[in-house]
Amino acid sequence: MSEEEVSDTVTALHDLSAVDMIAGFRARQFSPSEVLDEVLAHVGQWEPHIKALYAFDPDGAREAARASTERWQKGDSTKLLDGVPVTIKDNIATKGTPVPLGTAATRLVPAEADAPPAARLREAGSIIFSKTTMPDFGMLSSGLSSFHPLTRNPWDLKQNPGGSSAGAGAAGAAGYGPLHLGTDIGGSVRLPACWCGLVALKPSLGRVPIDPPYVGRVAGPMTRTVDDAALMMSVLAKPDRRDGMSLPPNDIHWKTLDKPSRKLRIGLMLDAGAGQPLEKDVRDVAIKAAKAFETAGAVVSEVKGILTHEMVDGLDKFWRARAWDDLSKLPPEQRNRTLPYILNWAEAGAKLSGVDVIRGFNTTMAMRAGAAKLFADIDYVISPVSPVVKFAAELAAPLNDPDRPFEHICYTVAWNMAENPAISINGGYDASGFPIGVQIIGRRFDDLGVLAMAKAFETLRGPQRPWPSAPGK
Repeated sequence: MSEEEVSDTVTALHDLSAVDMIAGFRARQFSPSEVLDEVLAHVGQWEPHIKALYAFDPDGAREAARASTERWQKGDSTKLLDGVPVTIKDNIATKGTPVPLGTAATRLVPAEADAPPAARLREAGSIIFSKTTMPDFGMLSSGLSSFHPLTRNPWDLKQNPGGSSAGAGAAGAAGYGPLHLGTDIGGSVRLPACWCGLVALKPSLGRVPIDPPYVGRVAGPMTRTVDDAALMMSVLAKPDRRDGMSLPPNDIHWKTLDKPSRKLRIGLMLDAGAGQPLEKDVRDVAIKAAKAFETAGAVVSEVKGILTHEMVDGLDKFWRARAWDDLSKLPPEQRNRTLPYILNWAEAGAKLSGVDVIRGFNTTMAMRAGAAKLFADIDYVISPVSPVVKFAAELAAPLNDPDRPFEHICYTVAWNMAENPAISINGGYDASGFPIGVQIIGRRFDDLGVLAMAKAFETLRGPQRPWPSAPGK
């Protein structure tokens, strides 16, 4: 692939990075209204095929874009993301829009206020033109939902975009603007990023205030470039008192992404310790990434995973009980609208004892202890994101078995429970051109370092394939 072919794929306004969009607005090369018009036209070409959006609001977006255009024309723009199109995941509340949580079992009541991440993006001047789809209660790594239409992967419409930030992943790969916001409690921004060729940061717990907060639950950016993820974090990481688990305010210089690889100690984790076997293409991409850092001067050694089968089983029991607690409060006719896969999985939580559930929760503490021990001797870990390259769009998970629901998240979930920052970035492709992600994990609170490592890898990995084109184009 020539440099000309690579550059041709990013000339359209909808394909520009947020960094380049803002530079163009400032130079008056184009306006927010012109960018939005191209994004909306592009959505019109793609959306019938991938079904990534919920609560699509083109009229409201055009009004906001006109106001942004006027600010730029008058030289009055002081907002960091002024005029940049953004999508926000279904489960992150935006004022006036119902929050279905991906399930037909939820009563549709307009949200009273923006949740913290949505509020920060709106304050920064971004154009929130749509929400994005997710599976029921965010408990699947899939685009399957009882409320939303089936979301498909732009790289191959027969394949799954992943989840639970399914629509965000598909929208990012299809070119619905540069910035997309997802959530992650076990891999839900990183897995769709892996299968859609994107960059997605799962921040340290509390780095991005969120409401409602929960153990391991974070909101994070999903973008095409590391610089855009860092730009988004400079907005999202601002404090909000609604999150009692948020970190103290920290003046992080998010644009400082220079990090020499020389003498860094990097662990290559090819075996998570549990879960599905690692497919050869995924393994090869992870090894290639580690070797790239080694060539740049890092000291790379293979490390063992921190998970055990008992930990995964325990977490499964804890989450089943948590899900059943929510579902059991619903009237039966409402509860039964839930996706059968999720309902069957959660119903088993009713049979667990209190001791079973506590033992399950305690595995999260074991993951935390394992991560602390691992990072006592190394600076960063490189691993796969998913053990499999892809799986069919219609499936709830790669194994599609509610008795073994988490076999595919064993490379991702431990870092939620241990609170470590972790990023997915595209590392290569299979023989058919389908993207394969690489994960980079850092110590707790080293979000900037993880972004810097990903930025270094962007340079080390070389040019990427063109993004997919809409069918019929």
